[in-house]
Amino acid sequence: MVSPSAKRRAVRAVVEAGAGTTAEACRALGLARSSYYRASRASPASQRRRAQIVELSQAHPRYGYRRVTALLRRAGQVVNPKRVQRVRRQACLQVGRPQRKLRRLGVSTAERQRAARANQVWSWDFVADQTERGTRFRVLTLLDEHTRECLVAHADWSIRAADVIAVVEGAMARYGVPEHLRSDNGPEFVAAAVQDWLRAKRVQTLYITPGAPWENGYIESFHDKVRDECMNREIFGSLQEARVVIEQWRLYYNAERPHSSLGYQTPAEFGGRASGSSGLRSGYALPPSRTAAENQNPRAELYL
Repeated sequence: MVSPSAKRRAVRAVVEAGAGTTAEACRALGLARSSYYRASRASPASQRRRAQIVELSQAHPRYGYRRVTALLRRAGQVVNPKRVQRVRRQACLQVGRPQRKLRRLGVSTAERQRAARANQVWSWDFVADQTERGTRFRVLTLLDEHTRECLVAHADWSIRAADVIAVVEGAMARYGVPEHLRSDNGPEFVAAAVQDWLRAKRVQTLYITPGAPWENGYIESFHDKVRDECMNREIFGSLQEARVVIEQWRLYYNAERPHSSLGYQTPAEFGGRASGSSGLRSGYALPPSRTAAENQNPRAELYL
């Protein structure tokens, strides 16, 4: 406790607890009484900067001080991350994230295919949630491992192998055909129809070792973000509402959210520089293979 502000807080605590007078507490802590009574003289610019930090932190409660600093710098502000951390700590806005530890079932000896360019390796997987009435739905996500861009986030009550083909085929028509697709060994990904379709597209499959989700780390990390920053903060009244909210977050993730592993660039910025273009590869549509009649799930009529 060496800073004047810390000593002032200690003196205030002593006086409020009735353990001594202001003069006695100041004398014991080596703080001049004039310093204790001195009013704060923060400049208007400093007060505005503090308000901006608090406002951004409250708007994005799951962002840490580094990402808040990146947002301020993207807005043209010159700010030190230590100052952002100090303001957030004083306002009790620090984020604590308990990490769920996974016990490894074995050591994989296979050499992992790493993406060195866009459309070299895509990864896909499912994440589940439910509406406010308890009806569960699934979200199929598709990620470019090089640019970290989420290409598809398709939500539905159930997603069959035919739906997986339709969704990914639409993504390929929009973004190009990848060289590899990484996934776990779920039934939708190992189905014969999916295997035949991928062979026709000349796309190689990369299946992770059963019980080793860390081998599909990019999509697992993305699911952690979409659940932490979107799904856990929303109550979905219907499947259609979930589709809209998740799609809005996907567009925000691609175009505005700074990504720490990309040097706090957005996936759209990083992908544009990597491919020589600045276009955002985003858009949403229902799988072309499912007609409007097929999409009317009997349970969905209760919520749409």
